[in-house]
Amino acid sequence: MRFRMTPRDTTFFDLFASLAGHLVTGADVLAQVIGAPPAERPPLTEKLRDVEHLADDATHGIMRRLNQTFVTPFDRDDIYALASNLDDCMDFMEAAGEMVVLYAVDDLPAKVNDQVVTLQRAAELTADAMPRLRTMEGLQEYWIEVNRLENEADRAYRALNADLFSNPRYQATPAGVVEMMKLKGVIDALEGAADSFETVANWVETICLKES
Repeated sequence: MRFRMTPRDTTFFDLFASLAGHLVTGADVLAQVIGAPPAERPPLTEKLRDVEHLADDATHGIMRRLNQTFVTPFDRDDIYALASNLDDCMDFMEAAGEMVVLYAVDDLPAKVNDQVVTLQRAAELTADAMPRLRTMEGLQEYWIEVNRLENEADRAYRALNADLFSNPRYQATPAGVVEMMKLKGVIDALEGAADSFETVANWVETICLKES
């Protein structure tokens, strides 16, 4: 770890931990949306939207602090990128939940649950990792595991796409094609969330390498 002659504002670590905590809540609420009967989904998506607003507020808090702080705990661009990508995780999860309701999707393929479980685990790992940015220690297992989870998410995503494009249910009628397009929007958003969690892990790795 590099020796620093000037004090650092350690508030950033608490702010990152707070933002990552909202991702855990968001992933859990998203799982509730996916698992609920269609009639019970709208209030859950309202709750998901509320969590997304809290994540936005936390992101804006980091940006405000960044603009007010002369000496930062690590590179300013890395702080900005890490906060932005954490926020992207929440945005994609909120978008997926919104689409399920707005598109009036009744039946979701079983493998969508695999995508969501992967996001829940990635969120938990990310929330656990953020406080450890204080010391930059014990983080390698985090980014390795998140990258492994993203590979799992990729496999689930490819399997879902293969089913959408080969299942006669979605090919036989115009209504089936429309249903396929709705489902594709949802699984694309979930894949975007998984990619964002991996990007966060990659930024953490980059920060650790710079600070070592």
